Amino acid sequence: MIGLGTLINTAAIIGGGVAGLLTGRFFKEEQQSSLSKACGVSVLFIAVAGAMEGMLSIDGSSIVSGKAMLVVLCLAVGTVIGELIGIEKGFERFGEWLKKKTGNSGDARFVNAFVTASLTVCIGAMAIVGAIKDGMNGDFSVLAVKSVLDLIIVAVMTSSLGKGCIFSFIPVFLFEGSITLLARLIAPLMTDQASAYLSLIGSVLIFCVGVNLVWGKMLRVANMLPAVILAVGAAYLPWSF
Repeated sequence: MIGLGTLINTAAIIGGGVAGLLTGRFFKEEQQSSLSKACGVSVLFIAVAGAMEGMLSIDGSSIVSGKAMLVVLCLAVGTVIGELIGIEKGFERFGEWLKKKTGNSGDARFVNAFVTASLTVCIGAMAIVGAIKDGMNGDFSVLAVKSVLDLIIVAVMTSSLGKGCIFSFIPVFLFEGSITLLARLIAPLMTDQASAYLSLIGSVLIFCVGVNLVWGKMLRVANMLPAVILAVGAAYLPWSF
């Protein structure tokens, strides 16, 4: 069944959010703060592992790094585009709307929790590649693996940041569902190099999410999202990074 992967991922996020909400009640405020930072450190290490996989390679007996220019250009230009468009403000406005419509107007953490969780579970190659495979031939295996990871991540985030994290299922459903429906158009664009570049820049953005979790909101990560599109476009340039 085409689209099953998106439904599984959506259900996993909701399930993880509910589990985190139930367990989060047993933690005091300082314990929730510690849990949030622990989650942030975990996200940082996951992101570093993904970024290093894309930047490091073995040349004979030596490990060499590369693609630094790709990271710099995609992040710099992408951030400028995102700042001009105001993507972060769009996320926040939608979060505020959700907060009111769901009866959570008194929850001061709702919007930050929603934005943080949404960025964590939406960014990355697994969401795009998995949705394309699901749309092309009904292979939801990649999204099934992602669902397990998202369930754990959202459960931990919800227990420390609050119920706003649960509603990250909405952008995931819309994002992955759209890619699944448009899979036959998107698939030719996702060459091996495009997927590798996407994974690298996505990992860097996830690292930025981890920074915000550990040290408070220091980076407007949503405004960096155009960097992902630029990374895919960079794969078609006549030179390599």
